[in-house]
Amino acid sequence: MEIDSEVARQISLIEKDAETLLPKEELAAKLRRSLGEGKPLRVKLGIDPSAPHLTLGHAVVLRKLRLFQDLGHTAVLVVGDFTRLIGDPSGRSRTREPMSREEIERNMASYKEQAFLILDPKRTEVRYNSEWLGKLSFEDVIVLSAKYTVARMLEREDFARRFREGVPITIMEFLYPLAQAYDSVAIRADVELGGSDQRFNLLIGRDIQREYGQDPQVVLTMPLLIGTDGRYAMSQSRGNYIGLSEPPEEQFGKIMSLPDELMPQYYALLTDVPWEEVRDLHPKEAKKRLAWEIVRAFHGEEGAARGKAHFERVFEERELPEAIPEVSLPPELVAKDGTVGVVDLVVATGLVSSRSQARRLIEQGGVQVSGQRIVDLGSRVRFQPPLVVRVGRRRFVRLVG
Repeated sequence: MEIDSEVARQISLIEKDAETLLPKEELAAKLRRSLGEGKPLRVKLGIDPSAPHLTLGHAVVLRKLRLFQDLGHTAVLVVGDFTRLIGDPSGRSRTREPMSREEIERNMASYKEQAFLILDPKRTEVRYNSEWLGKLSFEDVIVLSAKYTVARMLEREDFARRFREGVPITIMEFLYPLAQAYDSVAIRADVELGGSDQRFNLLIGRDIQREYGQDPQVVLTMPLLIGTDGRYAMSQSRGNYIGLSEPPEEQFGKIMSLPDELMPQYYALLTDVPWEEVRDLHPKEAKKRLAWEIVRAFHGEEGAARGKAHFERVFEERELPEAIPEVSLPPELVAKDGTVGVVDLVVATGLVSSRSQARRLIEQGGVQVSGQRIVDLGSRVRFQPPLVVRVGRRRFVRLVG
């Protein structure tokens, strides 16, 4: 094997669809050394357990991490069980609420299982950053914090904006990127992956590795996947996400509900099918192919076929699902005139996590009761059980007394 041609091949694959690769020449040097010595690169991806599910947004960077595995390198998945106690301030307009250890443990219970839907478990090193961050003494933290300046921290766009606007920034938030950087020191990362919102944090990792006498990591960032609302980056807090472990029927239906203009990004970042291969298809057919490819990646051919059949039966043939779960409506929600407020009704289905999410879905036209779309938040529905409530385009509940 001619090393330079193999280096060029790997870099071509690595930088495909990436947003940032810094510095490219350092990656070339690391790859040359790796190939010459037969020693794989250590490629890091950090995931904080902020919510119980990994999403297609996570899949974008996980797929790139899997590419490194397929090229012969070692994937190091760092689960931020310690850093989530702080909370990543990236893109935040105010301080993120810390999470309790109990919440963190619940959230990360199935992280490995979900990540291994994409990664090869045999070539993945899973680490929890409490292993090293939890052992640092206060003196160690002082030494670490002395290696970076407040002025450099305030170069970060979200910090700079909050500082200008007089919005408080806690010292704890300054510690987050330093802690993430120390993760790179602890695992001796050669490359770190992340979403485009992580660029600042990843670059700090390079500086801190130098301070601890290590070769700095190469930074590779991927575009943020736009969520199902077509406006914002995919996020569980916004409710515009598709989970990796969701049932195939749910995944297929959510993908089919995406705005057409998102298809090029989804094809590029989540499939191996070139957009040029499907761009001339009818948008609905192109989206069905997209849904098939993505669902197949997580549930196999059988799951993709099940998701497709369910979608066509429910949404194209306008049939109800074969099985609709039943939920009892609390009697105290029913007024003396036999009606129930539509917000209470949607919350009672258990298909939303909060009243605010219920209100948002109603205003967006995403709620139907017995086939009738409800858009008025003040609407009251006569409760004559059973009532079939549709939330979104795919989720149904039959409310009984």
